[in-house]
Amino acid sequence: GVELAGALSEMARYTLPGEFRNIDPTQATVLLIEGADRVLPPYPPDLSAKAQQQLERLGVTVRTNALVTNITDEQIEIKSGDQHEQIACRTVLWAAGVQASPLGKVIQDATGAELDRSGRVIVQPDLSVAGFPTLFVIGDLAHFKHNTEKPLPGVAPVAMQQGRYVARLIGVRLASAKSTPAAPFAYHDKGSMATIGRAAAVAQIGRLHFGGIFAWLAWLFIHLLYLTEFDNRILVLFQWFWNYITYRRGVRLIVGYGSKPTDEGETI
Repeated sequence: GVELAGALSEMARYTLPGEFRNIDPTQATVLLIEGADRVLPPYPPDLSAKAQQQLERLGVTVRTNALVTNITDEQIEIKSGDQHEQIACRTVLWAAGVQASPLGKVIQDATGAELDRSGRVIVQPDLSVAGFPTLFVIGDLAHFKHNTEKPLPGVAPVAMQQGRYVARLIGVRLASAKSTPAAPFAYHDKGSMATIGRAAAVAQIGRLHFGGIFAWLAWLFIHLLYLTEFDNRILVLFQWFWNYITYRRGVRLIVGYGSKPTDEGETI
C-alpha cells in the first residue's frame, strides 16, 4: 500500500498533467488508510516514520489506526477508535494482503494438511507436509515459522532460499540409500527495502537502517544485480534513467467496458 500510494501520487503530479482537457490530475487526493498504528508495521518504528514523512512530501495523506468498514461506489466508511467517518471517493485500491493459491486447498483435501487463515500450508521444519516427507511446499504457499512466531513473508528471497534448500535435500536423499533426518530450513534475512517514490525509499540491512535517496539507490542497484543477462541490466538502467529525467512513463493501461449495441443498433 505504501509503494502504491507513492507511485499514484507521483504519477498524478508529474506524469499525467497536460493529458486531460477537463481535469487536473495534480488536484487528485491520495489517501492511504492503515489499520495499524504506523505504516510498514514489519519495519522498525524509525523506518516507518521516515516512510510516512516521504509519503507526505509526495502529497499522500496518511491515516493510521483506521479500519475500512464499508465501500460503496461513491464513498468509503472508516472506523478510528469510537469514531466513524465517511469519505467521498470514486477509486478504491485494496492493498491489505492477498489469499494464497487455491492449490493449498487441493493439498489439504488430499493430505489433510493444516492451512492458516490466508490459505497457506503449514509445513514442517524441512518444508514438507506433515505425514508426507516427500511432498514439499515452498514460497508464498508455505506457512513456515522461523525463529519467531511470525511466518516468513511470501517474497522472492524466501522462495529462492527455500528452493535451493529443497533441491539439495532431494539430491541428498536420491544419492543416499537410507533416509537421514534433514537439518531444519534456516532463512538468512539479507534485509528489506521499500520504495516510495522518486529518490524515496527505506531500507533495513542487518542493524543498518536508512532512508531517502541512498536507500532508493541501493534498491535500484540490488534489483539490477538480480536481473539476468548484462544487456538486460543496461537496458533497464537506461529506461530508469530516462524516466527519471523526463518524468514520463511510457506504459499506459487503458481499460473499459467495451462496445455495447444500443436499442437503435448503434455501438457505444
